[in-house]
Amino acid sequence: MLLSLVVHTYSLRYWFPAVVMLGTAPAYVLSWGACRVLTAVLPSRLYRRMDDHLYNIYQSLVLFFFENYTGVEIVIYGDVPKIKENVVYLSNHQCTADWIIADMLAIRQKALGHVRYVLKDGLKWLPLYGWYFSQHGGVYVKRSAKFDEKAMKKKLSSQTVLGTPMYLVIFPEGTRYNPELKKMISDSQAFATKEGLAALDHVLTPRMKASHVAIETMRDHLDAVYDITVVYEATLGKSSDRQPAPTMPEFLCKESPRVHIHFERVDMKEIPPESVFFRGWLHKRFEIKDQMLTTFYESEDPDKKGKFPGEGQRSHLSIMKTLPSLLFLGGLTLPMLLTESGRKLYVRTWVYGTLLGWLWVNVSP
Repeated sequence: MLLSLVVHTYSLRYWFPAVVMLGTAPAYVLSWGACRVLTAVLPSRLYRRMDDHLYNIYQSLVLFFFENYTGVEIVIYGDVPKIKENVVYLSNHQCTADWIIADMLAIRQKALGHVRYVLKDGLKWLPLYGWYFSQHGGVYVKRSAKFDEKAMKKKLSSQTVLGTPMYLVIFPEGTRYNPELKKMISDSQAFATKEGLAALDHVLTPRMKASHVAIETMRDHLDAVYDITVVYEATLGKSSDRQPAPTMPEFLCKESPRVHIHFERVDMKEIPPESVFFRGWLHKRFEIKDQMLTTFYESEDPDKKGKFPGEGQRSHLSIMKTLPSLLFLGGLTLPMLLTESGRKLYVRTWVYGTLLGWLWVNVSP
């Protein structure tokens, strides 16, 4: 009985946040729909501002759970600009919680509403979220030979013309690094060696296409590239063996009490436009990540192990930046669930929103 109580208590740690985040989605979509109708005859830029504001509200609710609720300690190495910038955010990729890290940095620059993602094509089928990420400016891409460069250029160019604020998140590795998947790591190293590039141990060989297209398409619109390296301290085992990064449910269960984020701002002038040189530049950035991660996990020097170079600063997110969003969306959702007509509208939003969204993402660029 005691074990059962412990298990149920543990599961509630992530079921409660999950129910709230998913449960408020219909109210959010209806709010977005109302704003879309109201701004239909107005300039596109005005709609984009309202969409970014709504997105900021929902993602603030998400951060309430992933940062304030979990009590995770964020340690940042490097100087994050205090002002908003148009950027491409390049990071190592190891778990489903990685996209939350981008949100954590963006909210500290008051740029949370401007976050957009380059996502693998299969995620467009996510109910409600799939099409919304796309209409918010996200780009779905297929890997290797199926990569549609023209579609990506068209979408990013249209946003550049409108002057859309950009915080475009890309994970160049293309898939998640897992230290337990030895074959995937060895295949990645073999590919790098074949291409005359350095083999990497703690990251996968980065793919350059999406990053290069994004940066070159928006070069005149961008202020910088953010080079981000992330470590979840829970991956630091007792030995030098690296452990898998936490999943989103595990993160919500407070299994990663501290996250280390190395931040480096790269000026656009430092990034070569030619694809052949860009590939070398990107791989060099990942070599640097690999060196930092090797020291973090394997150094025998206690002053270096478990840390990034430089001085890490603990960064606290005030609950007043996230709680209002929870109260606002919760306040919209609860009345819907208390009446029969509201519940019908709630269910229809999930069903029709999902079906129309699937149609939309398959006909839009």
